[in-house]
Amino acid sequence: MILFTREEAEAMLPQVRNELLAMQSCKREVDELRGSFEQAAHKSAGNGHVQDEDSLAAKRRRAEALVEQINERLARVNEWGVELKGIDEGLIDFPSRRERRIVYLCWRLGEDRIAWWHEIDTGFAGRQPL
Repeated sequence: MILFTREEAEAMLPQVRNELLAMQSCKREVDELRGSFEQAAHKSAGNGHVQDEDSLAAKRRRAEALVEQINERLARVNEWGVELKGIDEGLIDFPSRRERRIVYLCWRLGEDRIAWWHEIDTGFAGRQPL
């Protein structure tokens, strides 16, 4: 496990922010495509026929490619030793040492710097100021 100081974690923020924003963009598009799939399923429920199967297949391929992009970006962030806790919320944790125990330095998209920490088992709700 990679442990970060506050300074090391803050130095990673530009890279982490870029990956997170890209993952959020991909996820938004996947969510929109999922709505298209649900709508097509609802329409076909009445008569058993899917209209414009080619379009639906193209959307499915696009969704699969987007999920692959998300997974690649997530793997990269994990390789850095950083933990993504929520794509939608933009929650990121950096393992760190505090008073001889492992804790998380906690950052949320939109925050300028890392100003919070929490115990491993408490999560975002247990955030405390540094």
